[in-house]
Parts: sequence; structure tokens; C-alpha cells
Amino acid sequence: MAVFDTPEEAFGVLRPICVQLTKIQTVENVEQLQAQLHTVSDSALQELQQYILFPLRFTLKISGPKRERLIQSVVECLTFVLSSTCVKEQELLQELFSELCSCLYSPNSQKPASVSEELKLAVIQGLSTLMHSAYGDIILTFYEPSILPRLGFAVSLLLGLAEEEKSKQIKIAALRCLQVLLFQCDCDDHPKSLDELEQKQLGDLFASFLPGISTALTKIITGDFKQGHSIVVSSLKIFYKTVGFVMADEQLRRISEVQATPTVEHRIAKLMVHREANWVKNTGDKLTILIKKIIECVSVHPHWKVRLGLIELVEALLSKCSQSLVESAGPLLKALVGLLNDESPEVQAQCNKVLRHFSDQNVVVGSRAFADILSENLHSLATSLPRLMNSQDDQGKFSTLSLLLGYLKLLGPKVNFVLNSVAHLERLSKALIQVLELDVTDIKIVEERRWTTDHLSASPKTSAARPWRQIQRRYFRFFTDERVFLLLRQVCQLLGFYGNLYLLVDHFMDLYHESVVYRKQAAMILNELVAGAAGLEVENLHEKHIKTSSEELREIVTSLLEEYTSQENWYLVTCIEVEEIGEELTMKQSGLQAITSGAHTCQLTPFTAFSKPSPTICSMNSNIWQICIQLEGIGHFAYALGTEFRLLLMSALYPVLEKAGDQTLFISQAATSTMMDICHACGYDSLQHLINQNSDYLVNGISLNLRHLSLHPHTPKVLEVMLRNSDASLLPLVADVVQDVLAALDQFYDKSATSFVSVLHTLLAALAQWFSDPGDLGQLQEQNVGEEGSHLSQRSAALQNRLENTTTPEDIEQFLLNYLKEKEIAHGNVSDFDEEEEQSDPPKVDENDAGPHVEPPLPLQIQIASDVMERCIHLLSDKRLTIRLKVLDVLDLCVVVLQSHRDQLLPLAHRAWPPLVQRLTNDDPLAVLRAFKVLRTLGVKCGDFLRSRFCKDVLPKLAGSLVTQAPVSARAGPVYSHTLAFKLQLAVLQGLGPLCERLDLGEGDLNKVADACLIYLSAKQPVKLQEAARRYVCLIIHISLRLS
Repeated sequence: MAVFDTPEEAFGVLRPICVQLTKIQTVENVEQLQAQLHTVSDSALQELQQYILFPLRFTLKISGPKRERLIQSVVECLTFVLSSTCVKEQELLQELFSELCSCLYSPNSQKPASVSEELKLAVIQGLSTLMHSAYGDIILTFYEPSILPRLGFAVSLLLGLAEEEKSKQIKIAALRCLQVLLFQCDCDDHPKSLDELEQKQLGDLFASFLPGISTALTKIITGDFKQGHSIVVSSLKIFYKTVGFVMADEQLRRISEVQATPTVEHRIAKLMVHREANWVKNTGDKLTILIKKIIECVSVHPHWKVRLGLIELVEALLSKCSQSLVESAGPLLKALVGLLNDESPEVQAQCNKVLRHFSDQNVVVGSRAFADILSENLHSLATSLPRLMNSQDDQGKFSTLSLLLGYLKLLGPKVNFVLNSVAHLERLSKALIQVLELDVTDIKIVEERRWTTDHLSASPKTSAARPWRQIQRRYFRFFTDERVFLLLRQVCQLLGFYGNLYLLVDHFMDLYHESVVYRKQAAMILNELVAGAAGLEVENLHEKHIKTSSEELREIVTSLLEEYTSQENWYLVTCIEVEEIGEELTMKQSGLQAITSGAHTCQLTPFTAFSKPSPTICSMNSNIWQICIQLEGIGHFAYALGTEFRLLLMSALYPVLEKAGDQTLFISQAATSTMMDICHACGYDSLQHLINQNSDYLVNGISLNLRHLSLHPHTPKVLEVMLRNSDASLLPLVADVVQDVLAALDQFYDKSATSFVSVLHTLLAALAQWFSDPGDLGQLQEQNVGEEGSHLSQRSAALQNRLENTTTPEDIEQFLLNYLKEKEIAHGNVSDFDEEEEQSDPPKVDENDAGPHVEPPLPLQIQIASDVMERCIHLLSDKRLTIRLKVLDVLDLCVVVLQSHRDQLLPLAHRAWPPLVQRLTNDDPLAVLRAFKVLRTLGVKCGDFLRSRFCKDVLPKLAGSLVTQAPVSARAGPVYSHTLAFKLQLAVLQGLGPLCERLDLGEGDLNKVADACLIYLSAKQPVKLQEAARRYVCLIIHISLRLS
């Protein structure tokens, strides 16, 4: 399409259309004109501007009802013309302004007319385009007193649209147009700088609209969050730019108290405002109310850009209006400080930047310095903190604590002015104590116990590095939000970093001693104070501040350690001891009680141990948390002192190891974490390294405390933890202590047997691991079905290889001698056979030997295992089931350790056999299971030594029990597989085959077992029992084929 560049050509094209539109005002004619306007150049349009605008303005001015679609088309066409041309006449600018505003005028209401959203949006865009089209300084001549009524109507119109409209697009467009009207547009068309006279002129003009603008914008800002963040951000920007311009201190200083005589009509003069001192004070007071509402709403707005806008508002008002809005300075600073710990990094960074700027510029608000206002606000907050912590919800607590943290960061060392006030320190500490109260009603804390001997983490490097600030999850009475607890920790750390540490520690130690109710909270605060004083993760905004010296910190840590580990604070009641209950606590069983031919029931022991009302669950939970917090404190102290904490290990490590062996899971976890903290802080490679390097005084402490076991009942736990987390190099150091433990067990077996047997189990487990036999095929453990099959094939191949090898007469002779010896030992003739052997076969003396032959001393682990097995033999008949179960486990490990020294193992096995048979044939099902495991281990390690004993004392009852129990399992339902009776049947069926093969039983004994197992091949039996019986039958077939 051709473009008409000259006015003459354009006039020739546009004239017919303009005439037609003037005669007939239709949408089609307007659209035809607008389409033709696109073919005309901007320079030609500028020359023909008023000619083209005439039919459009005429259409808007014509009286009578007009269609909305026509008005919209006219406004859009008008907007296009204005966007391509400049308005160079003040009168035309004012007239067009009035005509556009009249499109939304409603004579019956002060609100905008009820027209379509499209028309509203077109008018708003038209007004914005009109103001941008004003040429040069013509825009400044527009803002004169005579325009006040029309400008006021436009401002109220746009505010109404921004406030009432539901369309987000219209709201944003209205706010942007309002920015243009109020000279806040950032575009290049508006002048960037104004002289003093122009600023005063605009300020006086806008002052008339300030109440309405500020009130309406406050409603928009504090409205529903769902309206969108962009609307709130735009409203905030208009608010602080308008207020900052009208209430600017620089302008107000130049305004005289006497108002000049206005040169306008009386009606307009009444609308004008003189910004003298009284008006400034009254307006400032009213604006303070609105600013507080805005801060209260925006500071918790979910969108970070809105909170960022609040920072810009605070910066603008405090920079430009510090004198006129002196009453708003406190709330504004409070809002800024509260955002210092915002979750958004952008908000945090901008807040830090603004605060540093204020601090560097020494901003004065009214007659007070910046730091003085902060200090006064902190005093006020400290006074009201207990009430706020008691009455606010989690979000309120978070906001209040963020504010407190911000004040502490900004004041830095000046916080001591508040802390030196006894009243303020008292209120601050009571508020922290109050809000940190723990919820100790959860019974799971007491129920969570550890009965296993699982290893602690062997090395801090094997798991992710544990930051010092990670602590156990805890639940508080007065809040549930984790962010609140994080803020409380940061507050305490900053107090320790900037405050007088001696003053704070003494004050909170007084609260620690004052009441048991305060003790846990005070300990938490003390832990964080020390961590903060060391500068751990503390952001220092004051470069001149000097940290607490390491000597002072070590003195404080030493005193706190002594207090934490004192008798009354360390050995608290955390559980009800069940060790001394006379009758075992058992559950009702539906299966067999022992492997006998007639008894298949289990009696239910009354559970009376926990019927005592004291100590209460809450008190025990409270004590558990108290110990955990003190343990975490020791970890904090280690990080605070670093390698210097090694000097305190003599007093700190032993109590921590004591708690690492505690049966309460919470305590043992906390102690384990503390040990890891000590490793990290003191430079140890692992827990093993930590224990080995400090084992000398640990062993000495154990030895001394074992002599006074009634005063130190937890001593065995220390040795247990040491053994679990060390290596064979520790054994020579603890050998004497082990003897002390055995002596103490002999003396106090009726009172402390559980603790001692647990230590012995840990000791033997460690010995079995440290001195494991590389040739051991792992036959002691309960093998699964696949493993048994693979072992059978391996044994068959090995037997074939042996038969193929050539056997010498000497080998046959030695085999017969060994066989006769083992046969005699199996019949109990140990000493007699040894004497006969000595008489018949005197030892040959080597000619080169100068003296008599002396047997080399036994290895240390063999001596210890022999001594332990001696005690186990006596304790196998203990009346307490828990003791018997643990002793059976220890006995099993003793056999493993002694397997390489049969001269020590066989006599002890001979002595252990009678009580072991009792456990197998006449005991609780749990004990029978453990005893059968020991029997399998003895079968693997002792071999022929047990054959005749097993066939005589155990095999008949085993077979009889299987036969008796078979009908019960055949009739049982699917639940039966979860009973103890089923587990015992399965264990016997799975273990009999390998045991019989290992003992090399005769055909008659094998047939007895086969008869008992054949019953379990029935389809009525549980599948697992069928499979176990099938494998035994396959084993019998294999043995028969081998013998044949």
C-alpha cells in the first residue's frame, strides 16, 4: 500500500473520510479512517493533526446516547493519532484530557461508569498516550492550579479502576497511567530533572491528592494476596514516590509559613493546599497509620518482589522524609530490620545494602541517630518479647524473632547497652526460656530403645560430614515451625558473639540452677552462646569487633563441662530398670515351650514391673532431652575450641562414652553424634583413632570405677563402647580390665549381670572379628537353603579328592591315635587319657635342648575367651531368661574364638554340655533356639567329640519333639508361620541335616531323624517346613550314596 508523505497527498486521501465521519458517526467509518491513517506518514499526520482529530472529538462531544463500541473505536483511533504525533498546544492538551475522562464519567455516581472492560482499557491507554504526546515543556504548563478539578477527577477515576476492577489488566494499566499523571513515569518523554520552582508547583498540586491517593493505594496494597504481586508492587511504587515527593524535607524547608494570595478562582483556591508546619505534622501522623498497615501486610507477603518493594519504600521515605515522617521512622526501620533474615536471597542482599548505606551515611531521623533508634527499638522489643512469644502464632513469632535478630546484627557490640540493663536482660532471657520449652509428653522417646550391639559409625569420613549445627529433631510446646527454632538459635549465637559472654553465661547458669523447668532451655541457650562466641557460622557486620579469646572461651567451656557432667545433671532417670525383675517378661506363645515330648505351652508372666506411678513418662522424657541437649553442648564446645578441646578430653570423653552405650536410643544417638563432633573438631581420623589415642586414661577410669561399682553402675558401658569401636591393638590395654570385669561379675552377678554379660558379648564379638580364622567357611551362621546345597557339593568333591590321594601307613596310624583320643574325651575320660598318654609315650628330648621343654604361653585372646567361657558355664542356669539368652550368645562366640585351640575348647565344651542340654530340652522356646545355634557351632568346631553325647542326650528328644509338633503345624493356619513354635521347628529341621553330617552319625541315628522328618513332607505342612524336610531327605540320600 502506498504511503502518503506530504500533507497535500494525505489531505486528499483523508478529507472524504473525515467528512463522512462528521456526517455519519458509525463504527465502520471510524475503522475506515483508522485504516487510512496507517498509509500516512507521521510528519504528514503532525501537520493534519487537528483536522483529523476534529471528527473524532466531534463524535465524542455529540449529545445523546452513544454506543460503547463506537466510543471505543473513536478512542482507539484517537490514541493512534496521538501516538504518532505531538500535542504542542496547552489548550488542546487540556481539552483532549477532559474529553477522554468524560468517556468514563457517570453523572449518577462518583465511581467510573458501568461500561465494558474494553472501553475502560482503551480510555486508560488513551490518557497515557496523551500525556506522553505532550511536546517539550508543554507538559509542565498542564500542571497549573486551574487543572486541579479535572486532574483530581482523573486521579480518582484511575484509583477507582485500580481498586474496584476485577480485571488484572485494567488494574495494572490504571496504575501505570496514574504514574504518568503524577510525573513518575520513567520514559524519556518526560523531563528528568525539575528546578526548585517546578518541584514546588507540582508538590503543591499533588498535595491536594495525597490523602485520597495514599488511602486508596493502602487499600490496594493490603488487599487479597490473590490479586497478584505486580499490582501490589506498582501500588507500593506510586505510594512511596508520591509521598516522597510531596513530603520531601528538601521541599518543605523552602516553603514559608505564610501562604501567598492565590491567583485563581475561589472555588479552585479552596482545593489548594499550603504545606506549612501544621499541615506537615497532621499529614505525617495520618501517613504513619497507613505506613504501619502497609508494613504489617507487606512484610509477610508470600512473593519476594513485594517484600523487595517494601525495602525500596523504606529506603525512599527514610532518605527523603526523615524529618517530615519522623513518627514513621521507627516502624520503617523495624520493617527493614525484619527483612534482614528474609528467606529470599535477593531481599536479604538488598536489605543488607540499604542498612549498610544508612549506617555509613549516619542517617539522622528527627534529632536521633540511626543507632539510637535501633537501640531504643531493641529496648522496646525486649520489654514486650515475653508477651509476644506467649500470644503470637508461629508466623508472628517468626516475624518478631527476625526483627530481634536484625537488631542484634545491626547493633553489634552496642547490644551490651541493653544487656547491661538487669530488667531488659531478665525479660529477654525469660522470653527465650519460655518459647524454647519442649514438649516432653511423647511416650515414644522412652520406648525407643536399643538392645543390639550394632557398631557405631567407624569413621567420620565414611558418612557425609556432619555439620556442627545439625541437631536432633525436637518438638516444642509453643511453636511447630522449624524456622522459629532456627531463628532462636541464631539469636543466641549473636548474643554470644557480640554480648558479654561472662555476663550471659552466669545469668543463664543461674536459670539452669533455679528450676528443673528451665534447665533444658537454659542448656540449649548456653550451647548456642558458646558456639556464637567462637564465631561458628556467625555473620560479622562489624569489622572492628574483637571476638572472645580462646583462653576465656576455654575457661567457660571447662566450667560448663563440669556442670553438665556432674552427678546430679548427668545420671538422670531415663528408664525403668527391668534387669532385676524376678520373672521373665514373656509373650503368650501358641507353640512349644521346650524340646520335650509333652510340654508345648508357655505360661504368661504378669507384667507388674511398670505398674508403679513414678517416675512418670514426662519426667523420664524430660531427663532424656536434658542429657541429649548436654551431649550436643559438648559437641558444640568441641567445635568452638577446635584442637584445644583435646586438653579437656580427660574429663569429657569418658562421660560421653558412657552415654554412647545407653539403652535409650535418643541418648545413644546424641552421644554418637557428639563423639563424631569431637573427632571432626580435634582432628581425629575416626572413632577408632579417638579411642585408641585416649585409651590409657579411659582404661584407668574403668578400672577404678569397677572397684566401686555401686557408685558407678554404668562403667561396663564405657568398655563396651570402646570395644565396639576399636581394633586388636586395644586388647593388651584392656586385658587387665577384662579380668576386673570378670571379678566384678563373680561378685555382683545377682545385681549387675546384664551389664557385664553385655560387655562380655561385645568383647567376644570383637575378638571373633579381630582374630577371625581365614579358613573358616562361615558354618556357624544359620545357612540358607542355597548355601546348604552348595556346601554339600563342595564336600562331595573334597571327599572324592581325598579318596584318590595315596595314603601312607603313618597317616593311618596317626588317624587311629587321634580317633582313640577323641573317643576317650567324648566319654569324659579327659584326665585319665592324658595321664596314660604321658606314661606310654614320654616326650622325646631334643639333643640340642639345654633344658626342659616349656609350652609357649597361650595367646591373650585365647586366655580371655577361656575365662569368659568358664563364667558362661555357671550362668547358663541363671533363673533370668534375659541372662540365659545373652550367655548363650556369648558361649557361641567363645567357641568361635577358641576353635583354633582344641586343647582349651574341648574340656570347656565337656563342662558346658550338661547345662546346654538343659537349655535344649527344658527351657523357654527363645532359649531353645539360641541353645540349638550353640549346638550347631559346637558340632562344627568339635566334631566327633560330641557324637555320642548328641546321640544319647539330645537326638531322641529332638526327633520326638518334631513328631509331637507335626500335627499342630499341619492343622495351623497361615498365622502359624509367625509363631515361635514354627521358628523352632524350622530351625531344627534346617540344622539337623548339616549337624548329623558333621558328627558323622550312624545309619540308625540318621533313620530316627529321617522318620521324624518324613512327616513334614505332607502337603498339609507349611511350605517352609516341607522344604526343610525335603533337603534333609536329600542329604540322607547323598550320605547313603557316599557310604555305598
